[in-house]
Amino acid sequence: MIRMLLRVLGREYARPLRRTVALMTATAVAEGLSYALLVPVLRALFGTTPDDAWPWLIALGAAFALYAVLRYISDLSGFLVGTSMLRGMYHRLGDHLARLPIGWYEAGRLGELSVLASRGVLQAMGVMAHLLGPFISAAVTPLTIVAVMLAFNWQLGLAALAAAPVVAAIQIWTARSMAAGDAERAARDDEATGRVIEYLQVQPVLRAGGRTAERFRLLDDSLREVERASRRSTLSALPGAVGLTLTVQAMFTGLLVLGAYLALEGDIGVAEVLTILVLAARCADPLLSLSDIGGKLRGARSVLLRLDTVLRTEPLPEPAEPLQPDGHALEFASVSFRHGERTVFADASLSVPQGQRLAVVGPSGAGKSTLLQLLARFHDVDAGAVRVGGVDVRAINTEALMARIAIVFQDVYLFDGTIEENIRVGRPDADEAEVRAAATAARLDEVIERLPGGWQTHVGEGGALLSGGERQRVSIARALLKNAPIVLLDEVTSALDPVNEAAVHEGIERLMAGRTVVMVAHRMRTVRRADRVVFLDGGRIVEEGSHDELLGRGGRYADFWNISLTPAASD
Repeated sequence: MIRMLLRVLGREYARPLRRTVALMTATAVAEGLSYALLVPVLRALFGTTPDDAWPWLIALGAAFALYAVLRYISDLSGFLVGTSMLRGMYHRLGDHLARLPIGWYEAGRLGELSVLASRGVLQAMGVMAHLLGPFISAAVTPLTIVAVMLAFNWQLGLAALAAAPVVAAIQIWTARSMAAGDAERAARDDEATGRVIEYLQVQPVLRAGGRTAERFRLLDDSLREVERASRRSTLSALPGAVGLTLTVQAMFTGLLVLGAYLALEGDIGVAEVLTILVLAARCADPLLSLSDIGGKLRGARSVLLRLDTVLRTEPLPEPAEPLQPDGHALEFASVSFRHGERTVFADASLSVPQGQRLAVVGPSGAGKSTLLQLLARFHDVDAGAVRVGGVDVRAINTEALMARIAIVFQDVYLFDGTIEENIRVGRPDADEAEVRAAATAARLDEVIERLPGGWQTHVGEGGALLSGGERQRVSIARALLKNAPIVLLDEVTSALDPVNEAAVHEGIERLMAGRTVVMVAHRMRTVRRADRVVFLDGGRIVEEGSHDELLGRGGRYADFWNISLTPAASD
């Protein structure tokens, strides 16, 4: 467990962690040794001069005071190291997740990451603060007490020691028998969490379909699977818990019988027998707690394994000697890219000269959004190269690459903060005048004027308190504030009302001015503004040229144009 903690968190935590383990071990030993003073105390009390017990009672009190001090220091150290590790784990996990390729974030990852980043990290990092101390005490204190028993009477000491391998064997057997159940329970928890999130996200769909009174079958099924997995996990732990209890009780009974026999034979006195029985009873409590502590440690170890798996996932590699792009031209050079089992691009080539606008058109699933993601290096290509300023994006430092690119997505996500805070995501160090200018250029100022809180209006989680058009204006203001020389647009007006669409188009025009632009376009009004157009289908560039050239050819683009123009010829 310690080695795994250090592997997940890093070697910088080795010294405080080992110091805390040493303190906890010393505390457990001090507790066990303090019980040795019961022998002279009881001898004096049962002897002819009970007053002789006072020095030993004082010594016993001092020993327990020392134990209390050590316990306080070790527990405090455990909490401090635990909180430090918790903070470090959140930082490391967050930094690593930010470096993973976007393609890694599949739909199934949502529940897994939600569990890991919330109770999973708390469970794993809580080992130092809540579990390691009790576990060391449950393991070391009984062994120390057994050593004390051996010092006073070797027969009773050996009888107590005989239980140690049995207890260890039960713990190992229980851990192995529960491994599969723990893994299944974790998988079911992840799935159920994902279903809960899905259930919340699809509320508009369920309500629109008049199904608000119905149960959500997928969620119910996943919760039933959690219940079944929990039942199986509990049943698999039951034999170990019962076996441990029987072993401890058998040990205590054996010591009682052996102690009585030795006392009757005159080999030991009554004080020693009573002391041994007290020590044996003190051994029983921590040994019985091993079952519960062991289960919690196995759960924490399972979480650590999953965290380790995530942290071992390779991010996109950074160049050892990064190159600087020469200008802002874009190029796809014989690019091939697969996503899962699907080939998205096969030997695709195109170029966008600096300062020009390229519109990407094609049917759904043609790879338009993926093209933008490859330009921004959300994925690495399988063959060929994506170049910015004549340099392969894989040879450019990620921060330097992203500093040159502003992206406006169709689905805008806003953080649960104020409008100003969300705009500043584009450039946190911008001054107030620059933020206001970006908002005005995106025509966001007119939205802010009618909001009760103005600039300090909270947008809600995901921007839920703003309309789709208002969220787009915030996104455009964010991109304007960034002032990057390359702009990638993933059709930002496809679901807007006419008023918001006009405002967003005006903001987009200001954003595109003088920049290299690649825009995924569905509306032909957007395509007309492009210098060149490519028509994608099935991961291949079917046609390429200016808008007028492609119309004149009467090919796929012309058909697409005519179909798109039919419901709104005035566009």
